[in-house]
Amino acid sequence: QVQLVESGGGLVQAGGSLRLSCVASGTIFSYKNILGWYRQTPGKERELVAEITGGGTTNYADSVKGRFTISRDNAKNTVYLQMNGLKPEDTAVYFCNVRFAGRAIYSWGQGTQVTVSS
Repeated sequence: QVQLVESGGGLVQAGGSLRLSCVASGTIFSYKNILGWYRQTPGKERELVAEITGGGTTNYADSVKGRFTISRDNAKNTVYLQMNGLKPEDTAVYFCNVRFAGRAIYSWGQGTQVTVSS
């Protein structure tokens, strides 16, 4: 069974930085897969924040462009999200997953809580 384990969240002041990590069991983070970071706040749908292809091409939601950076280490089955210039509206639970045909394809992990105070 595939497991996704996110970590690195916490409480930070506006303008601060955090680096999130997501480790996958097995080798699902192969170079062929598109990996994504998502976030969700209570009462809202989960939204895609950033994605990275096997070749390293990245895409970001407009709300985080220029502040967040997604990267991957396939050998470690790990995907990262460097978050700089954090804003209170970035407060959410952050999740990672493998994307295929525009969708997340594995069961969600527990996520990691990011809270940004003003």
